[in-house]
Amino acid sequence: MSNMQNNKKNEEIFTILKTTRSLAYVPYSNFGVAACILADNNKYYTGCNVENAAYPLGCCAEASAISSMVLDSAKKIKEISVLGSGNMLCTPCGGCRQRIREFATDNCIIHLYTDEGYKQSISLAELLPLSFGPANLK
Repeated sequence: MSNMQNNKKNEEIFTILKTTRSLAYVPYSNFGVAACILADNNKYYTGCNVENAAYPLGCCAEASAISSMVLDSAKKIKEISVLGSGNMLCTPCGGCRQRIREFATDNCIIHLYTDEGYKQSISLAELLPLSFGPANLK
């Protein structure tokens, strides 16, 4: 993909992420997060975080997007994009890294955005080295 195509795709994903993040339910932290998955069927699935007064019962944006993907019968994550709040990178939490691993290979790319737009991409292997996945149970 050319640089111009990459820039256009990044802008489109950024718009999707901002819209999705605006729907986050974050009355306690005021820290909205959005995720956008490109699945093996070439469709996009989005999710936002949903907090709960009993903090551990909330739902992360990545988990929400994975649920949407599974509900549509998609099986694999090709790539995933994440936008937190503010200008610092927001990577998936440890639990979501493991959730992503369930549906992705180590080579899956995670694109990271801030309020300023696209910032960087990193592989799942870099975020979750020596991961435990479905193949470990065979």
